[in-house]
Amino acid sequence: MIFGLFRKRNHNQIIVVRQYDVLTSMARQPVFYTDYDVPDTVMGRFELLSAVMILFFRRTRSSATSGQELAQEIIDAFFEDIDYSIRELGIGDNSVPKRMKKLAGMFYGRLESYAAAMDGNDRDALAAALQRNIHPKASEGAPSMLGLADWMMTAEAHLADVAEAEIATGSATLPQPRGIGRDVA
Repeated sequence: MIFGLFRKRNHNQIIVVRQYDVLTSMARQPVFYTDYDVPDTVMGRFELLSAVMILFFRRTRSSATSGQELAQEIIDAFFEDIDYSIRELGIGDNSVPKRMKKLAGMFYGRLESYAAAMDGNDRDALAAALQRNIHPKASEGAPSMLGLADWMMTAEAHLADVAEAEIATGSATLPQPRGIGRDVA
């Protein structure tokens, strides 16, 4: 009977899978890689998926306990997915924990820097943080991250209007990104 306390939380599994699929599908939208200058690389995909997860995580911070638990389970699924991807890339079992620790640190560092910019409604600071993370070795003439910053600000406003029932059922959506040169959102 006491062993039930140590089992993985599975009561939200269907909801977590549904919401995680929506979030990862958004991060896979080709327009991010073609028009928003996110590199279509392993790290570029990590950066964009992190940004999407951060948006969802920020939305659920004001949710009831169940929404916050759901968010934590989705973040757990995100890191399980990363672990699996690292192993699929051929990284040895002994190196995986070290890389996971580094990627987790990167994620939570991005959460802090993006949150600071978004809390201040500072599009330029968000674009600068995205630039540092997505194009860390770029010098002058590097692609601008203003389009992605605009989309993130629009997405956060969209998520603020998402009803708690949509969060609780794993039905929250994000706005579709538009190509640069057209309206973003």
